Amino acid sequence: MENKKLGLILIVIGILVGGLFVYYSGVLSEKAVDKGCFQNIDCTEINQESSISHFAIGVFSFLIALGFYILFFNKTEEKIIERLEKNVRENIEKEKFDFALKMLNPFEARVLKKTKEQEGITQNTLRFKVDMSKAKLSYVLQDLEKRGLIKRVKKGKTFEVYTKL
Repeated sequence: MENKKLGLILIVIGILVGGLFVYYSGVLSEKAVDKGCFQNIDCTEINQESSISHFAIGVFSFLIALGFYILFFNKTEEKIIERLEKNVRENIEKEKFDFALKMLNPFEARVLKKTKEQEGITQNTLRFKVDMSKAKLSYVLQDLEKRGLIKRVKKGKTFEVYTKL
């Protein structure tokens, strides 16, 4: 949104000041014609002022072009903000997960890490990955489910395990 405002401001300023310099250039040309300049040595001052006005017209034309570019083509600010918001969300989720791991005993932490690595892992596969007995894993999963850290979904004779963090 700020880019659009900046672009419009640059365009308006460029048009106004550019218009003034075009008018000034016209006045200088009239003076030059009145004095019969460009053939007379006394008119070097008018010639120099005319050169400055041409340079100024170029600068303000650049400002107008920059304003149009910023107004219509520059979308980098929006992309940067979007990327920053995504990074912040990911960092918050990671910090929340790390904080939850600190509150758990080693068995629960190991189960939660493996579940986070592979969402929807079956309870049977999880048992092999964390190297626990069926009873111990079932107890740990029930405890994590009571705390609201995971969700178990029935799949045939076993459960799929998902993290809620």
